[in-house]
Amino acid sequence: MSRIGKLPIDVPSGVEIKIDGNQVSVKGPKGQLTRMFHRDMTIERENGTIVVRRPSDEQRHRALHGLTRALLANMVTGVTDGFERVLVIEGTGYRADQDGEVLLLNLGYSHQIRYQLPEGVTFEIQDRGKKVIIRGIDKEAVGQAAVDIRSKRPPEPYKGKGVRYKGEHIRRKAGKAGKVGA
Repeated sequence: MSRIGKLPIDVPSGVEIKIDGNQVSVKGPKGQLTRMFHRDMTIERENGTIVVRRPSDEQRHRALHGLTRALLANMVTGVTDGFERVLVIEGTGYRADQDGEVLLLNLGYSHQIRYQLPEGVTFEIQDRGKKVIIRGIDKEAVGQAAVDIRSKRPPEPYKGKGVRYKGEHIRRKAGKAGKVGA
C-alpha cells in the first residue's frame, strides 16, 4: 500500500468537507476549494478523518492513491493555514513595485514587466522591493505564480543576479580565466 495514500487526513475544527462522488469541496476560514478526482479512487469520511482507497494494486492505482491523498491534504491545509512562497530579487536596480493588483518588476530590461497574479493569489513586497511574498489557499496556483515570476529573470551563475526562491542555492562559476589569480 502507498505510504502516503494510506495515511488518513485529519479534518480540523471549522473545516467543512463535502464529498459528492469524485468531487470534493473543502470550506474553511480562509476560503473554499473544489476539485474533481480520478473516478477510480474512493474518498470516504471516517471518524472525523478523510480516507482515500484504491480499487487494486496496479501501478497506476498506486500512483493515483498517493496523489489523491496529497492533493486532498493540501486542500485542507490551504483553507486553514494557506501557502506562501518567498522570492528574493538580487541585482543593482532590480526591484519589485505594486500598481494596484499588478506586480511591476524592474529586472534589468529596457522595460518594466507587468505581472497579473492569478485569482486567489496575493502578494506583498518587503525590503524596499527586494523580497516578494506570494500567498494563497491553492498550493498549485501559488507555486505556479512563483515559477512564472522567477522565469522572468532566473538567477545567473556568475554574479547571482536575478529572481530566486528564498533559501535556493545558486552554483557559482569562476568566470574568465584571466580574472582569476595573477
